[in-house]
Amino acid sequence: MDLAYVCEWERWPKSTHCPSVPLACAWSCRNLIAFTTDLRNDDQDLTRMIHILDTEHPWDVHSVNSEHSEAITCLEWDQSGSRLLSADADGQIKCWSMADHLANSWESSVGSLVEGDPIVALSWLHNGVKLALHVEKSGASSFGEKFSRVKFSPSLTLFGGKPMEGWIAVTVSGLVTVSLLKPSGQVLTSTESLCRLRGRVALADIAFTGGGNIVVATADGSSASPVQFYKVCVSVVSEKCRIDTEILPSLFMRCTTDLNRKDKFPAITHLKFLARDMSEQVLLCASSQTSSIVECWSLRKEGLPVNNVFQQISPVVGDKQPMILKWRILSATNDLDRVSAVALPKLPISLTNTDLKVASDTQFYPGLGLALAFHDGSVHIVHRLSLQSMAVFYSSAAPRSADEPAIKRPRTTGPAVHFKAMQLSWTSLALVGIDNHGKLSMLRISPSMGHALDVSLALRHLLFLLEYCMVTGYDWWDTLLHVQPAMVQSLVERLHEEYTRQNAALQQVLSTRILAMKASLCKLSPCTVARVCDYHAKLFLVAVSSTLKSLLRPHFLNTPDKSPGDRLTEVCAKITDADIDKVMINLKTEEFVLDMNTLQALQQLLQWVGDFVLYLLASLPNQGSPLRPGHSFLRDGTSLGMLRELMVVIRIWGLLKPSCLPVYTATSDAQDSMSLLFRLLTKLWICCSPSLDGRGPQRPAQVLAKRLRPFACLASPGRVFAAGPVLGRAPSAPCVLVKRIGGS
Repeated sequence: MDLAYVCEWERWPKSTHCPSVPLACAWSCRNLIAFTTDLRNDDQDLTRMIHILDTEHPWDVHSVNSEHSEAITCLEWDQSGSRLLSADADGQIKCWSMADHLANSWESSVGSLVEGDPIVALSWLHNGVKLALHVEKSGASSFGEKFSRVKFSPSLTLFGGKPMEGWIAVTVSGLVTVSLLKPSGQVLTSTESLCRLRGRVALADIAFTGGGNIVVATADGSSASPVQFYKVCVSVVSEKCRIDTEILPSLFMRCTTDLNRKDKFPAITHLKFLARDMSEQVLLCASSQTSSIVECWSLRKEGLPVNNVFQQISPVVGDKQPMILKWRILSATNDLDRVSAVALPKLPISLTNTDLKVASDTQFYPGLGLALAFHDGSVHIVHRLSLQSMAVFYSSAAPRSADEPAIKRPRTTGPAVHFKAMQLSWTSLALVGIDNHGKLSMLRISPSMGHALDVSLALRHLLFLLEYCMVTGYDWWDTLLHVQPAMVQSLVERLHEEYTRQNAALQQVLSTRILAMKASLCKLSPCTVARVCDYHAKLFLVAVSSTLKSLLRPHFLNTPDKSPGDRLTEVCAKITDADIDKVMINLKTEEFVLDMNTLQALQQLLQWVGDFVLYLLASLPNQGSPLRPGHSFLRDGTSLGMLRELMVVIRIWGLLKPSCLPVYTATSDAQDSMSLLFRLLTKLWICCSPSLDGRGPQRPAQVLAKRLRPFACLASPGRVFAAGPVLGRAPSAPCVLVKRIGGS
């Protein structure tokens, strides 16, 4: 573990900004971090602020006045990373959403209120989507074997099985409140007591079961009191939200039953389920003024022993034995320094009893560790089940032995700087912590946890997590923290190789994600940085192609199976004629009819397509230089085929409205620039598609010679093409304004 960067907030006056109490922090799957501070004005009034930080650009922080009257106690992102819940000590809950999909623009339009009752736990309802990572199958070829969908029911469903959105919260007085977001925008809110005998709830956490139920864990803060568990069922009856609760087995911490430690740890300071969708395992921390102890518990089904008298009357056979749920302790730590914050992993790795040995193995599986922050400023990564130490980070003090008893450590004058809130990233490769001075620190967590790994094994770890991000759509910035420049080439090649092994439907879904991932990887190495421009240009080309094809409409509503865009792709792939007009006559041109104003509004995009085709053809003689932008397009049959389809669409639209055509300047007024460009583009496309060539794959030298042969027609001197003005050109797509081909 090492420090990636620190945010000191120098532009915030220390006299006006201070850490909020309590401090809330949340990390989204888009790698956006939300955290709270308090702003004090001249009258000493506090304004509760929520700050949104992009981990890739930590210097650009967006701050929102939450308008909460009391301290913000909870922050919670939804599973898409686009909405944020905030709750305060007055019982108010607000739902924040992105305005126009911008990370620096947030608005709150809905919420709920339990007046005067502080919120101690908050969570979105589960949407039923759960993906399991099979680390043991990381070498499999199919993504379906590495990442499988787990049968998991949503907390509440609408008609047709669609999950209903909403949130659940627990208050300090023992109430549970549920708010449901109806498709119409209306909010249904209901509040119910967790049990008949309400008591103070100092700590609480929320988890979900595969059957669609909700489990709530509560504690009153005293280690002498039991940790209570409740099952919560949510339903909609007669357009009203209904909450049903049921008491589950409770537990006492092991340290309170030990006579030697009975009064040593009087307070329970942390109560967390190991995962939102893992209600069978819970982490507990009890503390004194100077030390803490951490315990991990698991809920299991056990057979209930039957007295011999009843056995003789009615023998118990096989599965008929009565079963009960019982909490069993999995592991516990020795006396530790006082714990100040806990961060749990989000990777959905299924754990079994055999995983208890992983902490001592030389190979580390990402996501098996949780983070503990201590008041001495250190951070420990421990195994989530065995609680064995795996890595240690010291913020200010000199390194100490992890086994050194806390009582022997020298005391410092004044309170040490320590993390008050922590969050692990969604791949568990990064950790953010906010200390008691309001400073934000970003830590890198090595996939190997300090173990010596060869390069191939390290690449396999990173490749596995990149594939996970590609399948789920999560941001992969935290994975890039561990990519060395020497790894980039291998990662890009292996990522592309794994992508091509998937079926055609999955490749189409992941096509833009892998381009964006390759672009971000290539930025990390000076040897591959030239490719970044090509990947961004391909992303823009895909966006332009999808937008233009989506405008095509069938002439008759009862048209068959294929859309006009699909038929365009099929016709252009089948007809290899270099004459653009011969390709056009095979299409139903009535499907391309658009409003004249719409066509004129598209002129800038059409100009970009024409400019880009011209640039690629003009740069063909220099194709031997991989440093030249556009180099990869000259060997990409798919992208060239997409450009060919767009040229046909532009040709048809030009017949409807000539002013929307790309503007070219030629020395001869009789020259049809569109036809010439299409003919040359078709010949290049055929050269890049061995299946259309009839000869199969050839050696690189033969392919290069063949690509240059069709352009002998440009040898006549004086032929000049000039692209007209382009206002809407993408900054990442290169374009040549004037290019002379042939001649002196």
